[in-house]
Amino acid sequence: MKRLRWWLLAIAVAALFATLGMWQLGRAQQKRAMLEQARATIAAQVPLALSAASAPAHLSTYDWVAGSGRFLPTPAVLLDSQVHGGHVGVRVYRVFLADGATSPLLVDLGWLPVLDRRHMPTLPLPELREVRGLLMPPPSHGLMAPIATRLPDGDVLATALPVKELPAMLGQTTLAPRVLRLDPAVPIGGERDLDVLPNTMPPERHIAYAVQWFAMAATVLILALLLNRRSRRHDPDA
Repeated sequence: MKRLRWWLLAIAVAALFATLGMWQLGRAQQKRAMLEQARATIAAQVPLALSAASAPAHLSTYDWVAGSGRFLPTPAVLLDSQVHGGHVGVRVYRVFLADGATSPLLVDLGWLPVLDRRHMPTLPLPELREVRGLLMPPPSHGLMAPIATRLPDGDVLATALPVKELPAMLGQTTLAPRVLRLDPAVPIGGERDLDVLPNTMPPERHIAYAVQWFAMAATVLILALLLNRRSRRHDPDA
């Protein structure tokens, strides 16, 4: 009976590790699909209207968009703990209202280094009227609930996007669920690129973790088998 309990425990632990491995493989597949879609969109650069930012059917997809409008005089949103070129900084977002749109969207103006956390960097309100770039889901916030806080200068520091309280903090009723990563050729803002997986694990890392989880599952079962054989040799009633 005791051996049965140990076997059940070993199987349960191995199943847990295998489940985590399958989850990592699923995440790798999802991110590969994201990268392929984003690369195809960037290569084609067939522009849609900026109103696509609020299209319910495309909330998790990537679209190349272009259009006119204006940046609203609201606080900047600083996305914290963003790594670029091995250095930690923030991504600066500003609210842009496209012509004819009812919901403004956040535009990524680029990355800035943080040299002193007592004085966070920011970018001035752009005078740009025409924007273009990659419309994409906001950066993933992982397992942690995103938090936004008001800085002394009025800007908003966010640990991730989206944040439920963010529209109200920016004086808006709603914000489009997707954000705009500006075309790096647009001469404005900080350091910019079209990397759709910044500060997140690439597919290869997920596969490496999956292999580790599967190896741990196999190790648990092998150890259980070896301990069971050893127990049988020392148990005259086995």
